[in-house]
Amino acid sequence: MANNKSALKRIKTSALRTARNRRIKSTVKTAVKKVQDAAAQGPEETRETYVKAQKTLDKAVSKGVLHKNSAARKKSRLAKKMNAL
Repeated sequence: MANNKSALKRIKTSALRTARNRRIKSTVKTAVKKVQDAAAQGPEETRETYVKAQKTLDKAVSKGVLHKNSAARKKSRLAKKMNAL
């Protein structure tokens, strides 16, 4: 266990950041899955969900949760699926 104030504060802040990062990663995964599910329904639904997924990926990058290249890779793969429709 931590034995000074700064170490206690680091434990608290790291717990908060971990929770925030988990929440953001979860929303990203959900958005990507929604695009993949919408691909089965049709191009109109896919386009709408793809735009939302792009937005969530870009937000995750701006928050520092995802690396910009991994977000770009995910967006590229989703776009490839969407364009195949």
